[in-house]
Amino acid sequence: MDRRRVRPTVEQVAERAGVSKATVSNALNGTGRLSPETRRRVIAAAHELSYVPYTSAFAQARGGTGMLGLTMAIFGDLAVPYTQNPYYSELILGAIGAAHARGYLLTVLPATMSAWSWLTTPVDGVVHCEPRLSDPVRPILERRGIPLVYAGRPPEPRADDFWVDTDDGQGLVGLLDHLRHGGARTAVAAVLPDHDDAYPAILRETYLAWCRAVGQEPIYTTFAPDNHRGAERAAISTLLGRPTPPDAVVGVYTYSGLFLLEAARAHGLAVPADLAIGCFSDDPKNAHLDPPVTTVSMRPADVGAESTDLLIDLIHQRKRIRRQRLLPTVLHVRASSAG
Repeated sequence: MDRRRVRPTVEQVAERAGVSKATVSNALNGTGRLSPETRRRVIAAAHELSYVPYTSAFAQARGGTGMLGLTMAIFGDLAVPYTQNPYYSELILGAIGAAHARGYLLTVLPATMSAWSWLTTPVDGVVHCEPRLSDPVRPILERRGIPLVYAGRPPEPRADDFWVDTDDGQGLVGLLDHLRHGGARTAVAAVLPDHDDAYPAILRETYLAWCRAVGQEPIYTTFAPDNHRGAERAAISTLLGRPTPPDAVVGVYTYSGLFLLEAARAHGLAVPADLAIGCFSDDPKNAHLDPPVTTVSMRPADVGAESTDLLIDLIHQRKRIRRQRLLPTVLHVRASSAG
């Protein structure tokens, strides 16, 4: 018996999706005028059949490489271990899956790349995560004429920027309302990073606006990103060490739930009886802490996939695409915020 694997064909994908071969080509290459439903159906059929278009041939026809780049916020020569963080690892996997579904390869670029490396690395486009105020990536890519999509909106966005983000303001309001009403809390505090990307600024502005709306005096502390785990722990301890500590606290980083539980125990506060807690995190370990911690998910896999899809559409110069996209967050209520 001939056990050689037969490569799926475009005809088989077209038959599975109930469309023409031309529609399959348009859907996988981001071209043509297709409805989102048709495009999704074709991509799903390609996944089911393990069909991957001949990337290099498509790329060469466009004068491209068939390679996309993905990189994170840059902190000079500091090598940040992003892939050890559940949020970024999920974002990367989502981006890789979306790239492969559209016939592209995707490489994760180191955050410590030199300007020369950026100028010489062969990519057709870049997804750049959480740009900073002083971020060097935009001017370098503009000089090379390489399409750029941000995963996380820029701190000073321009009308012609392309970005995908979660609606973190909406997510924070939902968490604050849950703690105040569902948990019957009257003094809801926040532990916020002091950093030059958009995320901390959005959360700070949202928290202050929420306090004004509900008539609560703001109770928050900030910490610098340098040695952020130690700095966040210290900020939490200061907050809970107040003469009259808050009865609910929100954290906004991956390990905030763990740090809040540790600090509550150190200050003799029972969770959730004395202190209700919740945080922005996509670390699955939060569901297994004692007690399990309420979290807001920022849907990193979806952000990675949507950013990559948008980048490919931009590379193919699709018309009438939405430049800026906000995805809703998801609140997971657990025992740490029970009333």
